[in-house]
Amino acid sequence: MTGTLGLDFGTTNSVAAVASGDGAALVTIAGPDGGEAVFRSALCFWEDGDEAGGLGVAAGPWAIREYLDFPEGSRFIQSFKSVAASASFEHATIFERRMRFEDLGRQFVAKMAAHAGGAMDGGATRVVVGRPVAFAGSRPDEALAKARYDAVFGSLGAEVHYVYEPLGAAFSHAATLTDPATILVADFGGGTSDFSVVRVEAPGAARRCVPLGHAGIGIAGDRFDTRIVDHLVMPMLGKGGQYRSFDKILDIPGGYFSDFSDWSRLALMRNRRTLAALDTLRRAAIDPEAIGRMIAVVEQELGYQLYDAVGRLKRALSTAEEATFRFEGAGLAIEALVTRAAFEAWIAPDIMRIEQTVDRALAAAGTGDAAITRVFLTGGTSLTPRIRRLSADRFGEERIATGGELTSIAHGLALIGRQNDIAAWASG
Repeated sequence: MTGTLGLDFGTTNSVAAVASGDGAALVTIAGPDGGEAVFRSALCFWEDGDEAGGLGVAAGPWAIREYLDFPEGSRFIQSFKSVAASASFEHATIFERRMRFEDLGRQFVAKMAAHAGGAMDGGATRVVVGRPVAFAGSRPDEALAKARYDAVFGSLGAEVHYVYEPLGAAFSHAATLTDPATILVADFGGGTSDFSVVRVEAPGAARRCVPLGHAGIGIAGDRFDTRIVDHLVMPMLGKGGQYRSFDKILDIPGGYFSDFSDWSRLALMRNRRTLAALDTLRRAAIDPEAIGRMIAVVEQELGYQLYDAVGRLKRALSTAEEATFRFEGAGLAIEALVTRAAFEAWIAPDIMRIEQTVDRALAAAGTGDAAITRVFLTGGTSLTPRIRRLSADRFGEERIATGGELTSIAHGLALIGRQNDIAAWASG
């Protein structure tokens, strides 16, 4: 490969693009059902004496296929980008083997490259990797995330630059404009919502873009998933319940429920220490069967099925005013009618914080709503009607632009890598 590689390493999906000359092309990555540009950000491990270290590993749609073929003998991990900046995440225990974020990331990138038909295998003069404006987590450690990213993407063997993800989308979108514009790029992903304000001085010439200001927050699609799980699933698993401690009746601590409803942590609950603690809690609980159901979901590795059920509900509510949530397994059988209005009420606190983040992006750029001539929505969560309405109500439907929701970032990152002034775009 020659030219530059743009890599959008996403919480839910990852995409690569290659630029040479004046253009860029998305990389087609092979999957069990054919090739496509979008590669699921997931890993599956299983014990295999014929593999190095005794573990087999698959990534992307291959990971999903392996997991579905042998769920209880697998460890399925998704959304692990969310712990990149978390100092409390030291390692994941996979069949008694400790794996750091760097280990997971390198495994994922290596497998993605292996299915990319040589398009990611060396020869790149530059690799431009997207990063969120603000990493996910309650107290994200930016320096830690940068060190972890260096350890992962340095394995690609090229000069590595990091660029805010919405800037990648801005660079891609700028070439489609016919007039100078001040763009608010809103990137709604799985783990974070990120915003950049960019001035395009010359129509059709992305290299004349000028970044003005940025802001981000660790709230996006995965948080919306958490709201659904909290309302529809967790009451069946003991949330809000109590347990006996000597002669006292106490509320069950919320930590286990927080972990369970977070896709990046749910799979990691399947370890001896956590399961033993949950069993102790089960024996003391006023409703032991509820805690038993939680244990069964963890032990039977049903996190992916739960994620899939939540995703189907969200997609259905994007086109209909009501839809039915269905999940069955581990002694649970949940069927609940959910209205779009109810879902939007559940995520209302998150929408408020996202809108405050837009305020911060505009303040950082030194501009107001009226100066924004175009709002470009990208990222999978931008397809959620409430997110679309957030932008349309504030800026007007006529200023909203969309397209390439899952691919625009990678495309733009590859183009940025061709610029002589890449330092003007890079974030470190």
